[in-house]
Amino acid sequence: MTIDTTLDSDTAAGSVGDVETSLAWISLRDAAIDLQALQAQDGSVPDPAHHAEAAGLIGTIVRGIRELAPLFPHDAAYLEASVIDFERWANGGFGVPDFLDSLVAFQPQQNRVDGMRHLVVFPMYTQNGSSNRFVEAVIVEAIWPEFIAELEASDYTNRLFVSLRLIDFTPGYDTNSAVLFPETVAVREIPTFTWGAIFQDREAARYRRVVRAAAEITRLDLPEAAARLLDDQALAERTFVMWDLIHDRTHMRGDLPFDPFMIKQRMPYFLYSLEELRCDLTAFRECVAIEKRLTEAGSNDAETLDHARLVQYAVIFDRIFRFAITGSRVRNYDGLGGQLLFAWLHQRGVLHWTDTSLSFDWDGVPAAVVALGDAIDELYWRSIDRPKTAHWLAAYELIRGVLEPHPGSTWAAGLPRDILIGAPKGFTDAVMDDEFPLSMFYEALDRKMAPVIASTTGIRGDA
Repeated sequence: MTIDTTLDSDTAAGSVGDVETSLAWISLRDAAIDLQALQAQDGSVPDPAHHAEAAGLIGTIVRGIRELAPLFPHDAAYLEASVIDFERWANGGFGVPDFLDSLVAFQPQQNRVDGMRHLVVFPMYTQNGSSNRFVEAVIVEAIWPEFIAELEASDYTNRLFVSLRLIDFTPGYDTNSAVLFPETVAVREIPTFTWGAIFQDREAARYRRVVRAAAEITRLDLPEAAARLLDDQALAERTFVMWDLIHDRTHMRGDLPFDPFMIKQRMPYFLYSLEELRCDLTAFRECVAIEKRLTEAGSNDAETLDHARLVQYAVIFDRIFRFAITGSRVRNYDGLGGQLLFAWLHQRGVLHWTDTSLSFDWDGVPAAVVALGDAIDELYWRSIDRPKTAHWLAAYELIRGVLEPHPGSTWAAGLPRDILIGAPKGFTDAVMDDEFPLSMFYEALDRKMAPVIASTTGIRGDA
């Protein structure tokens, strides 16, 4: 298969700061979009009648990468490998793509410099976006403020964590996806993963839109610091970087019943709820500790202190307003985590829904949030000595002690003996898709908030 990769002098990219408006990028992006129409779900181009057209599109993609590569010298090895992977795919007849070599060469965690950009082109699916392994192309920019670099270099080491801002992208990212993970890329074998990236600009933008609307609907009087997050996208981005830095490293830390989340295994979805919530509550707890330590020491590190306070508001409001009612009610583990946090705070008397207004006793909130984190930590610690299914049953009891299960739940009624003595699959199959339905509060809030949440699909940081 012959593909034309001749460079065109008219596609000069200019500076890296305006690469997203360059003809080279626009041609590359549009060719990737056109190629998606020819690809099957596994990324292949199965119809031989489309191979000539696909070869022409890959030629445009390769020319674009070569034209833009000088603007990304820190990614030279990756971009060179990407060209080779694209050409090999085309010359091999457009079977299931294999971009292992270029994936291994891409190491963004080695260049965590605020404002540094990357050109990223892979056949991949996008989490919370598309399940198709289409060729996607994005231009991204690192968010790495100095105070984050200092945190990561000291008490919160996380060498795999990459924080990014979306600059431009193909349709797989015109979705709810806010992550760039190497495990989504089409490869012949699974490599050792050395990085994971989160788009904090998208997280911050949808947080600001959703929380602003929810505060108005619930007549919540936001604290001054929390209100600042809604008015300042850059401030919100940095806050989410701090939150995600601590959250991400927590998955592999603590008294864990053998790495319960990261190993790919089938288990009741509420286990994933507890793991994600555990990591968020750890971020909250660490930020409480950072605030206390800096305040007591009379530190002049105002930026870290300010963001430590802001993370606490962000965790609470994102969890209870956005997570709880985003997505379907089919095994929605993030939604369940948001419901659990709301109910826990309400039942401990620090969150109030009175006279159709929402309010918090902020002095008591930190201790209540930390107590929920402690309860999950205790569950994990005890489950080191439990069989797996006994851990599942104990986790269910923790949740049902706060949230009301579905009236028809087999788990709530007590699993029959044939399931209890059988394989773990039976336990998982008995879990309802919506094991813990929305409360009346959330049913009403969902009706009012649904259009706002839908409007955040594909949101950009400048929205």
